[in-house]
Amino acid sequence: MTDASDIAANYRAQLSRRRSYGALLWGIFALLMISGFRLANERNAGGFWQGLPQVFDFPAELVAEAVQKAANLPGLMAKALPALVETLNIAAVSTLLGAAGGAIMALLSTRGLAPWPRLVPVFRRLLDVSRAIPELVIALVLIFVLGGGPVPAAIAIAFHTTGALGKLFSEVAENASLKPVEGLQSVGAGWLQRVWFGVVPQVAPNWASYAMLRFEINIRASAILGFVGAGGIGYELRNAISWGQGRYDAAAAIFLLLFATIVFFDQLTSMARARLVRGQERGEAGGRI
Repeated sequence: MTDASDIAANYRAQLSRRRSYGALLWGIFALLMISGFRLANERNAGGFWQGLPQVFDFPAELVAEAVQKAANLPGLMAKALPALVETLNIAAVSTLLGAAGGAIMALLSTRGLAPWPRLVPVFRRLLDVSRAIPELVIALVLIFVLGGGPVPAAIAIAFHTTGALGKLFSEVAENASLKPVEGLQSVGAGWLQRVWFGVVPQVAPNWASYAMLRFEINIRASAILGFVGAGGIGYELRNAISWGQGRYDAAAAIFLLLFATIVFFDQLTSMARARLVRGQERGEAGGRI
């Protein structure tokens, strides 16, 4: 009984310390947020609270002008289509490059599959680094070095996508069955053969699903990077907004076109992901039978 009471007391003490540490960390986080907000508000030219009542002025002006010039919207949307195609190309190329890099990094950082087990922590930290740096920061550096255009945007998004998909791919690979891998190894198959024939068939549906989800995210990211000179529809939107009143109909047309594109690809990839998941579930059920 004494041992049980000591264990219970130690557990309560550890739980109390953990809660104290948690409360301390939350307190530090709250102080940092408050101090950061105050600093940003003091350095803001107009002040946050003074400008808060005017937060809806720009959307109201844009919508009002777009309604007045509604007849111009179809033509302006058609005019913005080449920029939209460029944005989609940036998203597609960066997703393909990021998915390929993420797949390689995932296999190198998955325990039980990695060819160099001692280097698994190194590859995982590399994934953390590529995931931690925002695309905007990478794009700004690359634009400074390479100049504006779609290439810096594609490289920046692909770098970040490699880290994000590498993490997801690695988690999927860790749950894959190692029995096919062990069987292939017993007959003398090399590492690449074991991965290609024993692991990829198991993880391919989930990997493809995550890649399509990331493609949706990359469409939005490539549009945002256009504001810093990376080309695409974001660049056209920045130009339309910078002209101010009189060109808000062009900005509204680009907003509508971008919104319709994101909704379309969201629905398309959602249906494709659902079909992949259902196919995988039927395959697993057939395997159990």
